[in-house]
Amino acid sequence: MHFSPTRAARACWAYIRRAPGTYIWLAILFLTTVVIRHVSPSTADQILEKRSTNLHYLAQDPVRVLITSAMWIAGGGWYFYFILYNIFHVPAERWLGTLRWLAVLLIAHVGATFISEGVLYWGIRHGYAPESAKYTLDYGVSYALAGIEAVLTYLIVRPWRYLYLAGVLFFYGLALVQARTFTSVGHFTAVLLGLACYPLTRSCPGSFDPVRLYRRLRHRDGRSRPAEHRRDTAQSS
Repeated sequence: MHFSPTRAARACWAYIRRAPGTYIWLAILFLTTVVIRHVSPSTADQILEKRSTNLHYLAQDPVRVLITSAMWIAGGGWYFYFILYNIFHVPAERWLGTLRWLAVLLIAHVGATFISEGVLYWGIRHGYAPESAKYTLDYGVSYALAGIEAVLTYLIVRPWRYLYLAGVLFFYGLALVQARTFTSVGHFTAVLLGLACYPLTRSCPGSFDPVRLYRRLRHRDGRSRPAEHRRDTAQSS
């Protein structure tokens, strides 16, 4: 089959257009990542500190920092998150619709931020964390991602959804037990908040059956092999 750049571009645009929120967010993250990589470490710390959802800025300007903190990547690199967004955010946005998808990630991001920072505040008040922890850098997109990963449980058909859910709970639960930081509390909280968004999913059609997908791929592969065999035979003769 002849490769057509125009056809490939149209297919790519059609793919992106079905999850506009995800790709707009990725574009913003790409730009902010470029900015951070082209400034000095001290300037980068100043930029991120003013957009951090730490206790200090949550008390001063919570709405601003809750929005701006989700526009910067905390470790992992942009390409790593590009893959994760295509695995989790894209199917979630297509399934839920952009508005419901946005609602889930906001619930996870905002809720997990306040609960995790509340735990940190409690730790400071009771002497488990230093007073300087009020100014800890806290930014990134991982709380929203954890919430979306959790809500995708309801897209997967039974019994596979329970296996998927067990994997998500094990991954974030293990991090909570091992690290025992306010960030790990935030991630596990985001998972629970994502699961609590079940009412937003009830009217959304569609499901994902991994077994059916596997069978479809095997069937497609089985149909392509005879065609390849006939082509090879024709070329050899």
